[in-house]
Amino acid sequence: MLKEMAGLGFDTVELSHGVRITLVPGIMKAVEEGVVKIGSTHNFCPLPTGVVQAAPNLFEPSAIDHREHDQWLRHTKRSIDFAAQMNARVLVCHLGSVVFFWFNPARALRNYLRDHPDAGRTPDDKAYHALLAKSLVKLRKRMGPYWEQTKKSVNEILEHAAQKGIRLGFENREKFEELPLDGEYADFLAGLPPTAPVGYWHDTGHADIKHGMGLLDHQQHLEKNASRLLGFHLHDVSAHGQDHQPVGSGHIDFKMVSQFWRPEHLLVLEFGPRLTVDDVRISKQRIEALIG
Repeated sequence: MLKEMAGLGFDTVELSHGVRITLVPGIMKAVEEGVVKIGSTHNFCPLPTGVVQAAPNLFEPSAIDHREHDQWLRHTKRSIDFAAQMNARVLVCHLGSVVFFWFNPARALRNYLRDHPDAGRTPDDKAYHALLAKSLVKLRKRMGPYWEQTKKSVNEILEHAAQKGIRLGFENREKFEELPLDGEYADFLAGLPPTAPVGYWHDTGHADIKHGMGLLDHQQHLEKNASRLLGFHLHDVSAHGQDHQPVGSGHIDFKMVSQFWRPEHLLVLEFGPRLTVDDVRISKQRIEALIG
């Protein structure tokens, strides 16, 4: 797997939340032999024993149930340990979600956007923006305990991450009910201890999806969080809202995004499994052209 990535011209890779425990010996051998370096890993990596497919939200830091919380804590610390063992710099993490038992307001938003895909990108659709405002009220009303639990969970792993020399990159998410609310990333990070090994991880596809929902402005969101950026997941979004597509194939303005790249940032091409080798090569070339 890693030799194939090296053959495509990559000297540094991210190990994702789809890495099964059975792949670890081969990964360790490849790293020891200098096939590639590991820049970042993604919680949970490796996957818990018995889990054989990508499962980044298998356990959530927002979980109220103490059993799920204990599992999240255990496997996140394990992921931090593995990241340190691989000499990675960042562990990318999700921050949980708000659970709705019956009436998730995201469902009405999805249904409306399915029939009116451009509704969130223009202020002219008053019906959609009224629905969005109503849905946000419902989300804020329910999110309190889940968000407090997320903040408590994060504080429980800061010392372990610091001891291992791993920075935690908190990734923006694409679903309406996932935490935090996009406008609150900067305040959340500012509220953590000044020496905490944390930062913001920007996913271009997720930000574009939220932009399309009318929940953020992609460029303004980057401007607000630029000082805390650790790295990027780079992928495009198609006209049908499908993310993890080749760079340049959709409507994301990567020239705008590239204005926020700094030499210390990690840039990760994060694609769906159906893309071709040529898709990867062309995307790599387009990103390198923007780097200059």
